[in-house]
Amino acid sequence: MALTGRTALIAALGTLVVGLLLPGWHGIAAVGLPLLAAVLADVAAAAPVRSLALSRSGATSVRLHEEAAVTLTLANPSRRALRADVRDAWPPSAWPREAAWDASRHRVTVPAGERRRLTTVLRPTRRGDRTALRITVRSYGPLGLAARQGSHAVPWTVRVLPPFTSRKHLPAKLARLRELDGRTTVLLRGEGTEFDSLRDYVPGDDVRSIDWRATARQSTVAVRTWRPERDRHLLLILDTGRTSAGRVGDVPRLDAAMDAALLLTALASHAGDRVDLMAYDRRIRATVRGRTGKDVLPAVVQSLSTLEPALIETDTRGLASAALDSAPHRSLLVLFTGLDTGPVESGLLPMLPRLTRRHTVLLAAVGDPRIREMARTRGTVPGVYEAAAAATHEAERRRAIERIRRMGVTVVEAPPEELPPAVADAYLALKSAGRL
Repeated sequence: MALTGRTALIAALGTLVVGLLLPGWHGIAAVGLPLLAAVLADVAAAAPVRSLALSRSGATSVRLHEEAAVTLTLANPSRRALRADVRDAWPPSAWPREAAWDASRHRVTVPAGERRRLTTVLRPTRRGDRTALRITVRSYGPLGLAARQGSHAVPWTVRVLPPFTSRKHLPAKLARLRELDGRTTVLLRGEGTEFDSLRDYVPGDDVRSIDWRATARQSTVAVRTWRPERDRHLLLILDTGRTSAGRVGDVPRLDAAMDAALLLTALASHAGDRVDLMAYDRRIRATVRGRTGKDVLPAVVQSLSTLEPALIETDTRGLASAALDSAPHRSLLVLFTGLDTGPVESGLLPMLPRLTRRHTVLLAAVGDPRIREMARTRGTVPGVYEAAAAATHEAERRRAIERIRRMGVTVVEAPPEELPPAVADAYLALKSAGRL
């Protein structure tokens, strides 16, 4: 039984008034006994809580920072009307902090034998599965002096998907892809090009593209044209070690890498290429293999939804072995990792030759614009120290990138909002050059 604020107010006022007329215990008894009787009668008239029937329906998935409506159906099988406050408890990350209190609470009246629907609107602030905790119902009596209270477990899970904010770049990248795929041909054959057609030679064409057999059968010189091959294999590798937990602005590095991976998945699947995904630190945390066409992007989205950084150092040898096992034939490996000097020197550089020996490798890293801001700081002693630290960091990073590029690796580094289109452009450049 729960007493309400109204009960406390009546008790206080009654004790004050009657206590002035009947001092001592007689005054308190004169107020307390009738009030106690009224409270007990009010509780007895309140609808029972345990017999309520509750069920859920509504959204089972939502993108990060978007809204999802979950409906709670509350049935009152008793013979008394239910006047209740209902709290639909979810984890704190189901709403922004300022909205959590109001969004989870409902006031409802359910006549005897009827049901009502209550809608809780979630707006999650973190990826992953958000599971409902419990339903707490406080049933008031007709006088509002006291209430019955109880809890019900009504399971429901809403999966919070990555926001995929980079999808706004997809139309422009698809337009560029259409130019490569048949509308624009290349004259020199690369590792990832296939024969397209013959055409007449024009001044400026490379003589290596001349088809001498076709030329011998006609009166003009014929040249071969090539187009980027379809059905190439991409393996996207997300490093989920401790460096991926670092934040650049308000975005974790891993989340920025995910956004770039989603845009590349959408683009490559439209290009007819096969896309697999692997997340690794010291073991495989997530994997998507064997999906094609329209199935691959939803599978990657679901796989990334519950992925979180592990606060451990990445095992680069294990990562290379897992990548080679997942891609036994020549592929484009897109490695999303960091360019911090320590991990690069001790782990990344020794591992890359194993990958470049068999595959084309594209390394994508999240850059921090704060470093550039620090490098421009002047005018104060702390500012000079910041600028010196930023300059040292930039010099070390440039040396690391140069060493990686000398191994034949394409390196893309950009701030979180610029990384997805930059990675997509690098993929299209490799495709047009026939390097896939």
